[in-house]
Amino acid sequence: MPIRGQFENNSSHEEFTLLGLVTTPVLQKLLFILLSVIYIMTLIDNVMVIVIIQLDSHLHTPMYFFLLHLALTDILYTIAVSPNTLRNLLVENKSISFAGCLMQMLIFISLGGTECTLLGIMAYDRYVAICHPLLYNTIMNQKVCIYLAMTCWAIGLLNSLVHTILTSRLTFCRDHYIQHYFCEISFILKLSCGETHVNEIMIFILGGGIIVNSLILTFVSYAFVIATVIRIPGKTAKYKTFSTCTSHITVVSIYFGTVAFIYLRPVSQSSSDIDRVTSLVYGLLTPFLNPIIYTLRNQEFYRAFQNLRGVYCLSLRTK
Repeated sequence: MPIRGQFENNSSHEEFTLLGLVTTPVLQKLLFILLSVIYIMTLIDNVMVIVIIQLDSHLHTPMYFFLLHLALTDILYTIAVSPNTLRNLLVENKSISFAGCLMQMLIFISLGGTECTLLGIMAYDRYVAICHPLLYNTIMNQKVCIYLAMTCWAIGLLNSLVHTILTSRLTFCRDHYIQHYFCEISFILKLSCGETHVNEIMIFILGGGIIVNSLILTFVSYAFVIATVIRIPGKTAKYKTFSTCTSHITVVSIYFGTVAFIYLRPVSQSSSDIDRVTSLVYGLLTPFLNPIIYTLRNQEFYRAFQNLRGVYCLSLRTK
């Protein structure tokens, strides 16, 4: 009996089974411990980034405003996938309802589109800060920053809605086993016995468009940044100026490299094993690494953390 993608009366009772990353019980337990640590640390680190940025007035700048949104995206990324992944490593029944699978896919794709666009906007922010420092506060004012952030979230959501609606209309008549640890769209399309060319074309056009446009904005922004930095006299001044961009360049390289590898290929040419490992990088490791990369060598953020810790310790002494 095929699974009808449309939300009919019986569609809510249909299920998929997530096969996960490994099948050996020992490896599942080891992976559960590793992913649990990453999950907890990801939430703690990103929540800490948001709290520190919110509480320290010195960090109320466009750069940290967008970093706050990036941290929020990473938290939601992690919550959308990790709990169910951890559960499936411990239980035999790894099933997920069709509606639940669509919801997970909707959230994951939406956050992916948001993060891609947000990383491009953050590159543009660095361009304005370095190439037009006197006009920085005028160009990147509060209203513009809010508008740009909301645009990032809207692009991610609209992109995701298109893919989710198209997927919901597919017919599934093959086995219901998804060879992944979450409802990745390319793996779901492989289970359909219907025509998926429209889905694949929209993934390439919309998903690829978001990735390519964000990359173009990033490359163009940093081309101007590099041209400006080269004209700055003195090696120390050049290093200090460009050091504000190194964290963002690192994150962009890791994230866009893995996302482009997954989504800019035809579904028929994808490899299950390679795609599962690659998706671990942008789905679980990137949200874990982002706050570390952005704050490790950031003196402003470290100073804000020290100040807040001092205030907290002082409040404890006075109680």
